[in-house]
Amino acid sequence: MNKSANYKFTIIVPVYNEEDNIYALEEKLGKFLPQSIYPACVLFVNDGSKDNSKMLLTEICNRNEHFYYMDLVQNSGLSAAIKAGIDSVCSEYLGYMDADLQTTPDDFNLLLEHIKDYEMVMGIRANRKDTFSKKIQSKIANGFRNMMTHDGVSDTGCPLKVLHTDYARRVPFFTGMHRFLPALIQLQNGKVKQIPVRHFPRVAGVSKYNLWNRLISPFIDCFAYRWMKKRYINYNIGENNLQ
Repeated sequence: MNKSANYKFTIIVPVYNEEDNIYALEEKLGKFLPQSIYPACVLFVNDGSKDNSKMLLTEICNRNEHFYYMDLVQNSGLSAAIKAGIDSVCSEYLGYMDADLQTTPDDFNLLLEHIKDYEMVMGIRANRKDTFSKKIQSKIANGFRNMMTHDGVSDTGCPLKVLHTDYARRVPFFTGMHRFLPALIQLQNGKVKQIPVRHFPRVAGVSKYNLWNRLISPFIDCFAYRWMKKRYINYNIGENNLQ
């Protein structure tokens, strides 16, 4: 039996070369779980890390009753790690966050308050603690994506989201899937809500994103999304389903 079926909510945490953050993740997630609105567990997805992340994940999962992990043989990218987690979850709801702790698991409760009424509830990074260049790149990429998808989302890159698991499982996989989750939920006639959440500077490790990841790849993925929508998905994007 999949152990996540014993919980109402599963937090997916993709991990790639985050050895310096593993113990901080253990502390913050361990403190959040007893405070979660719904009975919750954590599923770490080790995305082929080349550092000591796998060893440390094994260590913290062995000593925390509600921590689990899965191991991908090789690094496959953020979307692949998230999709692997989604396909492994059996709880009614799931969420995900980045391992860099620039968002806090404590804010999951802000999103979970609305999950019964919306198929997806996502964060908007308030007072974003990133460099000016990262903010500009994100603004450009978000604007172009919104023009192509009409999803109405202002900050799809915020790494704090919760979804109904049955809707998340129907999302097709492609390289930039994580950027298009709101649009892909809307294509299923699902409703999406945005909630401001806190954002913090990265305190350990290094960012895995460069100009290609932040700006060029999202532009290419927009055309992939439009092609996929036209050929394979027969739902219409609602005009008034984002609040």
